[in-house]
Amino acid sequence: MSSNKENWGSRVGLILAMAGNAVGLGNFLRFPVQAIQNGGGAFIVPYLVCFLLMGIPLLWIEWSMGRFGGKKGDHSTPFILNTMDKRSFWKYIGVFGIFTNIAVAAYYCYIESWTLSYMYHSVVGSFGGKSPDEVAGFFGSYISLTTIEPIVFWIVCLVLNTWILSKGLSGGVEKVAKIGMPLLILFGILLAIKGITLKAGVDGAIYDGTLGLNYLWTPDFSTIWSPKVWLAAAGQIFFTLSVGMGSIQCYASYVKPKDDIALNAMSAGWMNEFVEVVLGSAIIIPISIGYLGIDKVVELTQSGGLGLGFKTLPYLFQQWGPVLAALAGVMWFGLLFFAGITSSLAMGTPYMGFLQDEFNWTREKSAITFGLLVFAFGLPTVLFFNEGVFDEYDYWAGTVSLVVFALAEVILFAWVFGIDKGWAEINEGSDIKTPVIYKFIIKYITPLFLGFVFFGSLPDIWAKLSAEASIYVHLSRLLLVVLFAGISYLVYVAYKKRVAEGRI
Repeated sequence: MSSNKENWGSRVGLILAMAGNAVGLGNFLRFPVQAIQNGGGAFIVPYLVCFLLMGIPLLWIEWSMGRFGGKKGDHSTPFILNTMDKRSFWKYIGVFGIFTNIAVAAYYCYIESWTLSYMYHSVVGSFGGKSPDEVAGFFGSYISLTTIEPIVFWIVCLVLNTWILSKGLSGGVEKVAKIGMPLLILFGILLAIKGITLKAGVDGAIYDGTLGLNYLWTPDFSTIWSPKVWLAAAGQIFFTLSVGMGSIQCYASYVKPKDDIALNAMSAGWMNEFVEVVLGSAIIIPISIGYLGIDKVVELTQSGGLGLGFKTLPYLFQQWGPVLAALAGVMWFGLLFFAGITSSLAMGTPYMGFLQDEFNWTREKSAITFGLLVFAFGLPTVLFFNEGVFDEYDYWAGTVSLVVFALAEVILFAWVFGIDKGWAEINEGSDIKTPVIYKFIIKYITPLFLGFVFFGSLPDIWAKLSAEASIYVHLSRLLLVVLFAGISYLVYVAYKKRVAEGRI
């Protein structure tokens, strides 16, 4: 008998937790940089097309797969997929839904811990009186582990995640989402207002804050037909919605059999889009351009959003005076922290659900095991961050695995399980009338879109595998292979256990 008795306390809590799973660091650090690098306002066209033709269908697919598996008592993707088709290889494809979450959490929690540290340094005034180079140098010293502080904050972050997960869905994850998501949105709105209302000549600003918004959303339509831009837009949709990971299926497996999933999925998806497109674009770029100008910010975006968020903004906040700088630092890194932790908590639930379902482990024991796994596989990303281990994890687990798993699950849902049964599952108990055009989109358009993304990425994958790499990169790849193989073995053991108990 499974020890898994989890459930959601309320519909609002479920939607906020699902939105928190989707809303992550990428909404504020990655999206505005992606937009600038891929045509500004023109980027929103492929971005929205990808959201409508790939994002929403995948949300509905994953929510309905999760609820369907939950009816059978399954709360992790290996056996959720197995309930939809009994051929044995599906449960091993479902391993991606556990593997990806552990591997991503292994490096994601490290970034999350940075936000805690930077909140602390904002409050104590560590950035006051420092030059731009000194503030940027602080970040360089931090990730180079010149002190033990980064490891301490990382361990604190892991312990906090583990403790909250041990409290369960309604007692832990849902409570954090109900507190964290409103605070995240409040902090985001306040910072966005400050950024947009910057005035040239006030507090050291060179340009009005609206210049940043104008630049960000001025379309360069010459880029719109570039496959690179469409791949970037598709990648951002994957990154921002947390589809192709297995965490959505796990969360949805705990809803009641007749609970609406069509409207819930739409609510969580559009809340994420609001946070990303409206708030995500109205903070980091307007403030940075207001003080540094367009050319300097474009130069800084070449190193991604982490540089702007951690190297540049702490210095710019100091121009507002010590009190407002401290408040701005707490709000900026606070919203990043809440965005991060609501996502990392979701990463723990598939593995915990698997252990509770298949091995009758308690919630507390499952949470501790997840925390220890993240510590073990995350330690190399902390110790060897500058040697490329972090980037390697992000590429294989946070990018390639998502596309592979998403392509597999849409084929399973629409073609193997069958679009008619799948469509009925999406609409069962629905409070909205799902547009029937999406039945066609899910069966034909979404798989083609995903195929385009996957096959379009193959040259990059091959180039990465063929390129010379350091011993650290090779070891990080080996660790990921070991993790995937280990989870696959556990799935095999669980399957044999089910056979022996007559559950299959």
